[in-house]
Amino acid sequence: MIRLLVNDQEHELTADPAMPLLWVLRDLLGLTGTKYGCGISLCGACTVLADGEPVRSCTTPLSKVSGKKITTIEGLPKDRSHPVQQAWIEEQVPQCGYCQSGQILSAVALLARKPRPSDADVDQAMSGVLCRCGTYPRIRRAIRRAASIAEKDA
Repeated sequence: MIRLLVNDQEHELTADPAMPLLWVLRDLLGLTGTKYGCGISLCGACTVLADGEPVRSCTTPLSKVSGKKITTIEGLPKDRSHPVQQAWIEEQVPQCGYCQSGQILSAVALLARKPRPSDADVDQAMSGVLCRCGTYPRIRRAIRRAASIAEKDA
């Protein structure tokens, strides 16, 4: 039995400890916002947060996250009140949308660590999530806007 805290809900699972977190989230818990992209931890579409840090769920075994707080895109406010969600909408970031859950969660983690990130901080934090549509300028603007929104709300 493995205990998992996902989006502030406790789950007890009887699953293979080697099973990738991605499949636990999607297949066992029905949280399909986390996407399968490459399966080898290169594209970042499967990014979720484990204790606030971005992890690639496609290659992270369940055993490595037992007891950690997991946040998926579904764990952000449904009313879209998080500064990153607000900024993403205002900047019209998504095009196809496939990478967006990984992009958004990476941005959430970045701003939690560095409320006023430099361009280099943004580049480093976001480099692990590929956008096939090339919306990187919008992503950068949205992160800047989210930082401003968060600063005003503080």
